[in-house]
Amino acid sequence: MPALPSLPPALRWILYPVFIVAGLAVIGAALAGMVLILAYPNLPSLEVLTDYRPKIPLRVYSSDGALIGEFGEERRALVRIQDVPPVMKHAILAAEDERFYQHGGVDTLGVLRAAVANLSGGGKRQGASTITMQVARNFFLSSEKTLSRKFYEALLSFKIEHNLSKDEILQLYINQIYLGQRAYGFAAAAQIYFGKSLNDITVAEAAMLAGLPKAPSSFNPVVNPKRARLRQQYVLRRMHELHFIDDKQHEEALKQTLVVKRDANEFSVHADYVAEMARQIAAERFPDDVYTRGLRVYTTILKADQEAAYQSLRKGVMDYDRRHGYRGAEAYADMKEVQTDQDEDLEDLLSDHNDVGDLQAAIVLQADTKTVKAYKRGGELVVLSGDSLKFAARMLDDKAPPNKRLKRGAIIRLQKDDKGNWQISQLPEVESAFVATDPRDGAIRALVGGFDFSRNKYNHVTQAWRQPGSSFKPFIYSAALEKGYTPATIVQDSPIVIPASATGSTPWEPHNYDGKYEGPMKLRTALAKSKNMVSIRVLQAIGTQYAQDYATRFGFDAEKHPPYLTMALGAGSVTPWQMVSAYAVFANGGYRIQPYVVRDIRDDKGNILAQAQPVPVGDEGNRAIDPRNAYLMDSMLRDVAIFGTAAKASVQLKRRDLAGKTGTTNDYIDAWFCGYQATVVGCAWVGFDQPKKLGSGETGGLVSLPIWINYMHTALKDVPESFQPAPEGLVSVDVPSERSKTGTAKEFFYSENVPAEVPPEPKDDGSKPVD
Repeated sequence: MPALPSLPPALRWILYPVFIVAGLAVIGAALAGMVLILAYPNLPSLEVLTDYRPKIPLRVYSSDGALIGEFGEERRALVRIQDVPPVMKHAILAAEDERFYQHGGVDTLGVLRAAVANLSGGGKRQGASTITMQVARNFFLSSEKTLSRKFYEALLSFKIEHNLSKDEILQLYINQIYLGQRAYGFAAAAQIYFGKSLNDITVAEAAMLAGLPKAPSSFNPVVNPKRARLRQQYVLRRMHELHFIDDKQHEEALKQTLVVKRDANEFSVHADYVAEMARQIAAERFPDDVYTRGLRVYTTILKADQEAAYQSLRKGVMDYDRRHGYRGAEAYADMKEVQTDQDEDLEDLLSDHNDVGDLQAAIVLQADTKTVKAYKRGGELVVLSGDSLKFAARMLDDKAPPNKRLKRGAIIRLQKDDKGNWQISQLPEVESAFVATDPRDGAIRALVGGFDFSRNKYNHVTQAWRQPGSSFKPFIYSAALEKGYTPATIVQDSPIVIPASATGSTPWEPHNYDGKYEGPMKLRTALAKSKNMVSIRVLQAIGTQYAQDYATRFGFDAEKHPPYLTMALGAGSVTPWQMVSAYAVFANGGYRIQPYVVRDIRDDKGNILAQAQPVPVGDEGNRAIDPRNAYLMDSMLRDVAIFGTAAKASVQLKRRDLAGKTGTTNDYIDAWFCGYQATVVGCAWVGFDQPKKLGSGETGGLVSLPIWINYMHTALKDVPESFQPAPEGLVSVDVPSERSKTGTAKEFFYSENVPAEVPPEPKDDGSKPVD
């Protein structure tokens, strides 16, 4: 065999390195192949992807399907890939993986591009993780930055691509990726950040969401709005370069002002207290996996009613608060490091002062008696002058207390008025509660447990034991009817003194709220005018022990109402929950109801797991009082709402089928109004958590009745007037009446208690009832 010719020295210097590199490449490929052969079978099973079962939070809904609450570590809403709008897909691809539909799991071109950029940039500035690699990392691997983790990530990506379609991979990514604010997946993020479904987002909003996966904390529009804006602009530029959007769409998206939800309540209905009640009920029933199995709790509340109750309560509390003046700066921020009116430090200084509904926190940048300039979260500068400063004027003066004066660094609250203009406001100190129920079966239609759930989670509807004042008088009068009294019975309204021998301590000298005494009057008139002296004499006559026992028919606790004459003035303890169910007895003809707030609990497929079993009115086993008693009390309580302390209810609502009773306790500590129409009963309370005087003249009729009226504007819209039919066992008699044009009016009596003659009522002196 002839010898091979030797290569020229020059050629050897060229070819030998090539052979060496080629040999190393072959060896490297062989080693990689061996590692792949050995490692690939040991990769984890993809069952977690093919049988995707994420943790779905507990969700709470109104009766008419509005989402009102969500509980769980992961806030998530699953969406099918075919239901994801194209703009969202394009934004994700532009931000994360433009060649997703071309590569096989690892984008070699992307790796090279990132390497060149990182080398030329002098540091690690770009990554090359594909969407598939992010899915692999999120489901199977840690986020540590090591070569071994990267290697397994690549292998898993190949395996995922081999077993799942591109759309299936993208669907997993869209539903699983973390996007800040405990939001997992883009559907949940759209709701949390913008209060919208994924189908309703704009190009600008899609770009903002698509920018989040890279760094959810850094680019979070709630926490870092300026950084989020820069990231959004980058995503929009990439969408434009990739021809996902045209020039016009790009320009419009850049100009759009995004309204990011900063309220702790990101739901369309303000029902935090109801949602929390539902959560507790569900957790008690299904304790093991209540926050992960996708349970749906449907409550009894109605969306429109609930929102009306929330807005009415807020307005009532704010109206009360403004009557008592501005208290000054909420706090002061250290402005030493703030250089400009758009300094990023201003956002940090506001971080400890959350917005409370429409009461938004702001920092005063400069202030004098004529103008206040303030920075609001998100970078908005607000300049206030003229009428916008009237409420806070005394705290702009040089004579204002130094620790309350409005000056640079002061934390204030801004609120828009009816015309949409900003004005200075403040967080109220007073609390309130409102609850409404259907008297026919006990379903709660609306419940607001306090001014703001994020500030005070104490549910005043169910937990606050307060004195009911005169709103308790109807139950004393009802007891009197059972003892033979009638609405036309004459009782003396004059001063009374209970001696020390009867009280066991010191003499008791009660008085009427207005300090006026009108002498003999009918029971009906006494209730309408809320005459304390008449109530005390009635209770004295029927017996305190009897009245205490009788009150339990309405659901009150006997031990909370000691058998003393002070019971006539509502000196016991009740909750708004008890009061609304008690007044329902008068509204429905005499039946006890059991209020309930959860209609049913369902699994993630809609199967009912638990369901309320309300007993509708009509079951005589639930009768609380005689139907004749209920009818007479209803007629007397309607007089309260037409002629008495709640007369503005019938005036403002323009109907005469309303009934109820105001209540104000001693020293104006608690203010109540409980009232009803045949289809809905509502109860409003206002007071301080640490009981103190609301202020002279702050009665139930002034403070609480407006909350009830404003709610009823919505609850009774398109509801025709209706009145209880007279039950059997009543006799109608013409009695003297100054309110009637004919001089007489119909009065009903128990058939066994018809008087021989009904004396005329003393002439009304024209005094206005005040309680």
